[in-house]
Amino acid sequence: MSVALVPVQAEPLKGRDCLSLADWKPEEIGLILDVAQRLKEKQRRGERYTPLAGKTLAMIFDKPSTRTRVSFETGIAQLGGYALSLNRNELQMGRGETIADTARVLSRYVDGILIRTFGHRTVVELARYAEVPVINGLTDLHHPCQVLADLLTLREKKGTLAGLKLAFVGDGNNVAHSLLHGCAAMGVHISVAAPEGYQPLPDVVEEARQIAKDTGAEITITTDPAEAVQQADAVYTDVWASMGQEEEKELRKQIFGSYQVDAKLMSKAKPDAVFLHCLPAYRGWEVTADVLDGPQSVVWDQAENRLHAQKALMLLLMG
Repeated sequence: MSVALVPVQAEPLKGRDCLSLADWKPEEIGLILDVAQRLKEKQRRGERYTPLAGKTLAMIFDKPSTRTRVSFETGIAQLGGYALSLNRNELQMGRGETIADTARVLSRYVDGILIRTFGHRTVVELARYAEVPVINGLTDLHHPCQVLADLLTLREKKGTLAGLKLAFVGDGNNVAHSLLHGCAAMGVHISVAAPEGYQPLPDVVEEARQIAKDTGAEITITTDPAEAVQQADAVYTDVWASMGQEEEKELRKQIFGSYQVDAKLMSKAKPDAVFLHCLPAYRGWEVTADVLDGPQSVVWDQAENRLHAQKALMLLLMG
């Protein structure tokens, strides 16, 4: 691990799990972003850097994936390591072996475990019994890796994080939950607009408010998209029906119809506001094509930053 790239204070992060951003101090999240930026710059210069040579990451996928799988698999390869991609049916978990036993066995073979699954309890139990770092690649409750990339993107575009305002419009889902934690930690004011019954979980909102007491971030939950977006520096949305909710798609289209991010809604944000989306996106549903493909959209930079943020995370936890 290069001292110039990774400061001495990073050493306590080695061996840690990344299950939720609520578990990380603001300075720790800031360190991940700093290292991610340095790794990105190093890659842009074409410099080879392989501090994870000989390290293996096991990747367990209970849900389909494009960005998570490709960015982690590519990222660890660029750092000199190796990714082993698995799904539940390829493991004895698919035949009833306990999560605890799976964690114990994998810990004897690999240096880190990434899991993308449904229930958050699965990730928590895996981390409890694993002797190597466990990274939450997505659960129904949290999506911390996505939000690390979001924060990196926002900092790149605006030069800072503290004092900015981010508006999230749509379903108060796992992305909204991690945004609440991440924004609160980094001093970003966050306003979430979601219909009644689809707002972020009260426990998550309260966690964010407790974090925000130390950073000055303002946390607002509303049902009014226009109120949320007013004078925002960034406007963010996500799909209305996440994986596992396909049967609710038409119902959700009716419920979330007034939460579509279009040019009219974007005009209520600051003139230099950026548009964010974790992807995949459905043009004509949660966002119009002119916004997603327009000049304010930074979604492709945001998608790329999954690679750099996750390389930093792997380097700090597994290095």
